[in-house]
Order: sequence, then C-alpha cells, then structure tokens
Amino acid sequence: MTTRREHGRQVRGWLDGRVNSRQSSVVILGGGPGGYEAALVAAHLGAAVTVIDRDGLGGAAVLTDCVPSKTLISTADFMSQFETASDLGVHLEDHEGDEVADSVAELNAVNRRVLALAAAQSRDIGRRLDADGITVLRGTGRLLSPSQVEATLEDGSVRTLDAEVVLVSTGATPRVMASAQPDGERILTWQQIYSLPELPEHLVVVGSGVTGAELAQAYLGLGSRVTLVSSRDRVLPGEDADAATVIEDVFRKRGMEVLGRSRMASVERTDDGVVVRLEDGREVTGSHALLAVGSIPQTAGLGLAEVGVTLTESGHVSVDRVSRTSVRGVYAAGDCTGVLPLASVAAMQGRIAMAHALGDAVAPLNLRAVSANIFTDPEIATVGFSQKDLDDGTVDATGVMLPLATNPRAKMQGITDGFVKLFARKGVGTVVGGVVVAPKASELIYPVTLAVQHGLTVDQLAGTFTVYPSLSGSVAEAARQLHPTD
Repeated sequence: MTTRREHGRQVRGWLDGRVNSRQSSVVILGGGPGGYEAALVAAHLGAAVTVIDRDGLGGAAVLTDCVPSKTLISTADFMSQFETASDLGVHLEDHEGDEVADSVAELNAVNRRVLALAAAQSRDIGRRLDADGITVLRGTGRLLSPSQVEATLEDGSVRTLDAEVVLVSTGATPRVMASAQPDGERILTWQQIYSLPELPEHLVVVGSGVTGAELAQAYLGLGSRVTLVSSRDRVLPGEDADAATVIEDVFRKRGMEVLGRSRMASVERTDDGVVVRLEDGREVTGSHALLAVGSIPQTAGLGLAEVGVTLTESGHVSVDRVSRTSVRGVYAAGDCTGVLPLASVAAMQGRIAMAHALGDAVAPLNLRAVSANIFTDPEIATVGFSQKDLDDGTVDATGVMLPLATNPRAKMQGITDGFVKLFARKGVGTVVGGVVVAPKASELIYPVTLAVQHGLTVDQLAGTFTVYPSLSGSVAEAARQLHPTD
C-alpha cells in the first residue's frame, strides 16, 4: 500500500513542467466531455479559457452518441415492461380479450424527443461555460506551434490564439468501410439513425460490440425485427463471458436473430432495402442496415504531427496518465487518445490535464477504478479486475457469482436474468473488481466502485446496511460469501 509520503512524492513527480494558473491562457480543441470539463476546471483555477468547437457543446457524447442512444434505449426499455406485465398479474386485455392498451413506437415522435433532450443538454453546458467566463468559438482549430492555435470560424474568418496550455479533445467518428458505405437512408451509422422517419421493418445490425448490442436491442424493443451480425463467437466479445452469455440468451428469447462467427463482406442498397453479404457467401436481406464496426480518432488536419505530437499507428494521440502528450504544454483527452472510449474517462482526463498543467493537486488516471456500463436490458456494469484477469493469474483473487433470481426484490419485479459477481484478493479480502448484470446495473455498480477505489474489504462491504428488500442486498451477500477464512 502506498504511504502518504510516497503518494506525495509520486504526485510531485507528476508536477514537472506545469505553469502558473493565474493569467494563463488555455485553448481547448473540442467541446465534448473532455473539453468542456477541462474548461470548467481551468476557469476555476483562474485561467483565461477558449474552447473551439465545431459540432456543438457536448460533442458526440451529448449530440449523437451517449445521450441520444440512451434516451432511445430508455424508450425501448419502457415498452418492454408491457411484454412482462402479465407475469406480474397485469393484463393489457379485458376479460373479453379486447386490448385496453396499445404500445406502438412512433419513431418520428421518439426521435424528436431524443434530439430535443440532446439539444437541451448541449444548451445547459453552454450556459455553464458562459457563466464561468469561458469563451466558445464555433469553428475548427489547428496547432501552428505548441503555443499557438489557428481557429477557422464558421463565418470564414481566421484567428490566431496564443496559448500556454493546449488541450486536444476532438473525439472520434464512426468507422466507415469501402465495402459498406452509409447513405443516411438505408445504410446508417449510429450517428444517422435519429433522422429515420419510421421504424425499420427489419434492421440488420453489423457489429456486436457495445454500440451494436445496445442499438440492436433498442430497435428490437421498439418493435423492429432485428438480425445481429457478429464476427465473433458471441456478442460483446470484450466483456465478461458470463454477462455476455446472459445478454445473448435474452436477445434470442426476445426474438432477435444472432448470427455468430459471421463476418460482413459488404453492405449494398437494393430497390426496397439492403443486402448484407457475409464472407462465407451467405446473404442477409433487410429494410435497413446499421453499421457498428468501430470508430476512428478525429486527429487528422490538426497540425499535431507537425508540432511533434506523437500519434499511434491508428491515429490516436499518445498520452500519459496525466494526459500529457510528447510535446510540453500540449495535452489530450477523450476518444482521440484511445485510452478508454467512455465519456466519464474523457471528462476525467480533461480535468486531470488542467489540474496538472495549472498547478493544482493531481493524481494520475487510475483505469482500475473506472466503472463502465452497457445499456442493454439487462444492463452490464463492470469495475476493476475481470474474470479473465483472475483466470489468467493477473491478480491473486477469488470470486463469487450470485444469480439475481434468488433476490427477493428481483422476484417482486419479475427479474429472472442477471447476477452479481464480486472479486476479492485472497487472504486479505480487498475488493478488486465486480460485475453486475441487472436492470439499472449502472446504479448498482456504485458501491462496488467505491470499494475498489478506496481499497475496502469484503467485510467492510458486507458490514454496511442495505435496504431489505433491495437488489443491492445481493452485493452485500456476495461480499459475505467472500469473507476470508484463512
């Protein structure tokens, strides 16, 4: 365990090369979570801050990705409650068999709400930045040197900005393949789906990672027929295997066709739909295709390589744990760094960058304490070391998995799928990770994240009161079962 004195030396080691925040000028490229969170920290520390933003404050996370997709998913989740209502004794037909409720998704109305919420969130961010005296320029930025940024504004004018600190937070954009060109009508990226005028009759989703899995289930819940094309053995190949198995089983139970080990060769538009050709020669026809095959960093044309900033082969900006690039005074945060494509991580990187650059107390980014969530139904939430880490011997720990079906609150709510999995170091019982598969797992993972972040033991977690009945009771029960006995 790191002592306070050792921690102090470590923190001071990260402070080399910082500038005084008073009267410092900070220029930020990109107004997404990494950019606007960094701007708020820099302004609080007394710097003069300018944000150059092209697409709208909040970036893709607010305007075309996280906020819109999770709003869409929330609508689908609400509709799924009608499907399970009968299990709870609630019937949507009277005794004569006539329907007394009709749940139909009107996609135009759904998308209007989705986009309205995203726009409102963007406006809220703008008001917050304005209240803190932060200048926002609509346009694009390019580094002329490590201390000078050229801003090309919407009206065509060009400004040159001097900066003691530059933060690059330009995000990423959907990957597009030559054999599957989106047209925004029938073949779509996840940023284009909110312009659909009506619900797809048959949506073919290419890609079974987080984005593909989330949106496949969302459209299934809204009423589309959905086929999910996965190049791997199972959906969500990068996630806990037990969790991914639960989700794939749920997909199939609800009527989704999942094609495993099926790599896409091409996607083409037909007269009345699309055809997805697989590498083994099979063809999948549908009304629409959604491409979820990854993303690429938006780092081209920013002048980064020209000023000496190191980029990876994939085009991501190389950064250390306090968001420094290879060039003094230039920092980077968010999806353009490739560290971890989460809005929460982008925001933390941005905050850490400004604290480090402007002389405030700072601790390096700790990815082991990052909680992540996949907004399927049920959700998958994770933090810390994984089951694979245990199996590979990366960490000397043991684990326990409790099915939610035995939890009394889960029974009351008709929850049959899901579990709580907890990992703790052998002998000492320190909590090092966990997985929750449940409705609102994004909320249930929080106590596990607290335990991982602060080095709590399973006994401390188990000894904390939980409400009875509650789903969080299963977290405490898992901790009790991991009580060290040696």
